[in-house]
Amino acid sequence: MSEHTNTLLGIFPRKIEELKKNGLYRSFVPFSHLVAEQGHAVHGTDRIQVWCTNDYLGLSQHPEIIRAQLDSTAEHGTGSGGSRNIAGTSAAHAELEARIAAWHGKERALVFSSGYVANFETLSTVISAIPDIVVFSDAKNHRSLIEGILRTRCAKHIFPHNDLDDLERALAEHDRDRPKLVVFESVYSMDGDVSRVSAICDLADRYNALTFVDETHAVGTRGPTGAGVCEEAGETRPTFVQGVFSKAFGTVGGYVAGPDGALDYVRSHAPGFIFTTSLPHSSLDATLRSLELVQNGDALRRALADNVRYLKQALRAAGIGFLDADSHLVPVLVPGAERVRHVARVLFEEHGVYVTPINYPSVPKGAERFRITVPPFRTPEQIDDFVAALRKSLDS
Repeated sequence: MSEHTNTLLGIFPRKIEELKKNGLYRSFVPFSHLVAEQGHAVHGTDRIQVWCTNDYLGLSQHPEIIRAQLDSTAEHGTGSGGSRNIAGTSAAHAELEARIAAWHGKERALVFSSGYVANFETLSTVISAIPDIVVFSDAKNHRSLIEGILRTRCAKHIFPHNDLDDLERALAEHDRDRPKLVVFESVYSMDGDVSRVSAICDLADRYNALTFVDETHAVGTRGPTGAGVCEEAGETRPTFVQGVFSKAFGTVGGYVAGPDGALDYVRSHAPGFIFTTSLPHSSLDATLRSLELVQNGDALRRALADNVRYLKQALRAAGIGFLDADSHLVPVLVPGAERVRHVARVLFEEHGVYVTPINYPSVPKGAERFRITVPPFRTPEQIDDFVAALRKSLDS
């Protein structure tokens, strides 16, 4: 390489060193999950317990879902063969999109390769299509929502997290006939708190605004049939509802449900939908089976809620501080980038427990934390042992 090229590429090692110096460098720990022992994994030759999984209901290792994917793979193969418009739309795509749309009470749904892509592509395409639109976005929205909005360079207002008084003031500043879109989440992953969906919809109605709600962390875990916080609240007014299969469903992919015309436009224009290979038939068949399990009965959701209550009681008894939000996500505060990394290292090396240190930019500096999850397969004894290990590690 030329000297000029070496100089340019030298920027990156220096920036990595800055991350390390500031305690913000992210290390990935490779391990393999064990179906035979849910919640456990193998790291090298060591068995560890994972306490920060997004597999909220444990469905990624459910025997019926595994069998559905294996059978479908044997019949249809391992890949889709192309993008959605080039031989990559399977019968499973069509069935899943129809069922997701009906589940959320919407006219249409689109399946994407991930929740991030679903948010980014839908928002950027819809916003770009509406002249003079102004977007109102919660300050704690996920990066995929933020990037989808930024991509359009539209007029926008960032309102303080869950501050509906500020949102109303901002909405009122604009002419009623000017196009508006309110973007928010139902369950916020870093704090575990829940938005006031109906109150936001009331404001949207009052000021003639569209709404886009991200139900990523709520689908599967909330509502009578697991359709999320909107279903739990009996709320059908959000214009667009986004969700994922990669968390409570235990598979992979994301989706958006909403008006037929708008999503047909997204289907026809969104680059991240058009120009990428579609999800394999077998993955979608596994998701269809997972959807059936989520919809038919709430035993898993009740078991999850019971475990969350038990965990919170155990944390209180051990004097461990956490954010007591109304969701299945339990953030344990461990302020300081180096501090949270130290505690995570002690948990891993001395107790065989893996939790991910969460630091800036995922959360503000000084608000570092672990995000603990307790799927239905966790037992009270396991929870007690985890809390004891966490207490010892915090005291180290």
